[in-house]
Amino acid sequence: MGDREQTLPLTGAEHDRAAHHRLDEAWLAAAWEAPETRVLVIEQGKVHWRDLGPEDGGPVLVLRGTADAPEGERYFLGVEPDGTAHFAVAAAALPEVPDDAGIQVGHLYTLGSVLGDRDAGLLVHALGLENWHRTHGFCSRCGQPSEPTAAGHVRKCTACATEHFPRTDPAVIMLVVDPQDRALLGRQPSWPEKRFSTLAGFVEPGESLRQAVVREVAEEVGTRVVDVAYVDSQPWPFPSSLMLGFHATAADDHVDVDGTEIAEARWFTREELGAAVEAGEILLPGGISISRRLVELWYGKPIAESNKW
Repeated sequence: MGDREQTLPLTGAEHDRAAHHRLDEAWLAAAWEAPETRVLVIEQGKVHWRDLGPEDGGPVLVLRGTADAPEGERYFLGVEPDGTAHFAVAAAALPEVPDDAGIQVGHLYTLGSVLGDRDAGLLVHALGLENWHRTHGFCSRCGQPSEPTAAGHVRKCTACATEHFPRTDPAVIMLVVDPQDRALLGRQPSWPEKRFSTLAGFVEPGESLRQAVVREVAEEVGTRVVDVAYVDSQPWPFPSSLMLGFHATAADDHVDVDGTEIAEARWFTREELGAAVEAGEILLPGGISISRRLVELWYGKPIAESNKW
């Protein structure tokens, strides 16, 4: 089903997370003071970036020295191959910048497919930690406040000392094909009428990934899956998912949408999908998503469209 060697957006991180340094307070303090250390400032998912142009690296994150970093929770992200340490600071607001500095505000959903692997990797790591810390300020065991430790990768209860670790929610996402090799795409009720994507759903307790694929497809569109093949995975910190991508084969072309999670579902041949996209009759998932990759692997090549979401 096409070339699977191309790097999926958000999966090419180049920094070494160097977890052995997270409890080494002396090393972390020295790294913070090092003049070459770089800091990504993040405010509820928003970051600063600039476009250097196609010949000089294109869009890049604005990384600051520690002296220019604002106050906020500090997370150690890791080190580059040359030894440069990287931190993130979760700030109350992004620093002010001159109007003529060429610096813009962006977020992962729009930047993830245009940043280089290093910057996309730093951003997805920082965003995942920021999302988690912002929503897990209290101990789930005793209800008392918790505080960051292990350089931002653990929260520890101030009362009972229970340690809490960042949450990741596994979700299966699958392109289903029928015996005629047609692809099934669906539209959620909350989406505009032209938006179609692959099916997806969260893995339930005590369930294997294959079982989750079979169950979700049956629940959402009433289709019986007889074969499941793993393709790839992608971190998706919106706010804390890990997308596990599959191609699945259906027993037949039966479709009976549930009307709750899926409002409409259609089978497409490659010719029908290409023509519908070209005519603007449907909009596919954005290029950052594993959903788009699953569709294009089946299609056999990238799919160009004038309008994206």
